[in-house]
Amino acid sequence: MKSSRLIAFETLHKIFYDSTYSNLAVDNALKDVDKDKAFISALVYGVVERKITLDYYINKYLTAKPKPKIMTVLRLGAYQLLFMDKVPSSAAINESVKLTRDIKQDYYSKLVNAVLHKIDSNREELDNPSIKYSVPECLINMWNKQYGADTVSEFLPALNERPPIYAIPNRQFVDAGELCYELLEEGVDCEVLEEVVLIHSSIDFNSSRAYKNGLFYIEDLSSYHCAKALQAKPGETVIDFCSAPGGKAFTIAQDMENNGRLYAFDLYEHRAELVKKSAERLELNVIISGVNDASVYSDTIPEADRILCDVPCSGFGIVRRKPEIRYKNLDSIKDLPEIQLNILKTSAMYLKDGGRIIYSTCTLNKKENEKVVSAFLNEHSGFSLEYDKTIFPSSNGGDGFYFAVLTKNYD
Repeated sequence: MKSSRLIAFETLHKIFYDSTYSNLAVDNALKDVDKDKAFISALVYGVVERKITLDYYINKYLTAKPKPKIMTVLRLGAYQLLFMDKVPSSAAINESVKLTRDIKQDYYSKLVNAVLHKIDSNREELDNPSIKYSVPECLINMWNKQYGADTVSEFLPALNERPPIYAIPNRQFVDAGELCYELLEEGVDCEVLEEVVLIHSSIDFNSSRAYKNGLFYIEDLSSYHCAKALQAKPGETVIDFCSAPGGKAFTIAQDMENNGRLYAFDLYEHRAELVKKSAERLELNVIISGVNDASVYSDTIPEADRILCDVPCSGFGIVRRKPEIRYKNLDSIKDLPEIQLNILKTSAMYLKDGGRIIYSTCTLNKKENEKVVSAFLNEHSGFSLEYDKTIFPSSNGGDGFYFAVLTKNYD
């Protein structure tokens, strides 16, 4: 039977050297694992999240670049030493040495032992924000330029914190206080926060009675506020483009009091089906889920009173949920604003006079946010900006997010 650390090693190697997404790699690795799932997940996500910090410490004591497998072993060991207080230093080092034998790299056991001992004995206070928070300098520089260094220094610590989980009550059946009571009865540590419930402990949705009975769904707080800003009303026709996994659609449906038509579209069939199944669990029968390419106009889609246009983006606002996003090459996202603008222009074609459309992203990048909205307004004089909002990550707040509320003027 493979050890927990060996499973973590194999998973990390796929992420770093086979370009596998961390969430998919972890889900696949844990499929047949019966114990230590939380420990394996913490190791994998932690090493990915803290890679820059770990490499800084490791490279101080290397004279040559090690083999990829040995670098992964060193990162695993260093992460346990520096960021896992409950793992004794002796265990972190000895298990890392043992790992070199498990992967048939015995020759490097002395190197691993020596480097990790030096890291353990020579910890330091880190001043460089890139190294301290494990965020590439190019990304920090971009944020500093766009939002100011003071703002960036405030939200950087939150990028490495455990992302908060919010349960949104299904108001057809419960309010936040009642949902909190139901979850506490199931042994879930939680508290009411505004109109939602903040979950502090782990929760198994498959065994949760409240979840199976449709009393709540999961949605980030920033996304929730964006959906509420649409101000959907009963009896209206609403479209949610790029809808999956459906959190915003469920919030909008509740504001519609489950009365009207809410078209929830996604590009892929399996994602549209995901929205459909969740809507059925929640008994939100106002939702009509389907497949649609938001960048191409379709004459089969009706005019709408309100539209949510949540476009594909670089995702820099959700790095604490998907840590590898922070390492994206900025050149790889330079074509996104053109795609986003096209989706916004296409989506706006369905809006009735006097209607409201929201453009949103889960990224922190003005080129994908304010500049896209500005470009749209320059080309569409019949639309007005009511307001826009940028949300920065915080400990018990939502993820990084941007949304702009636009209205179509009457002719």
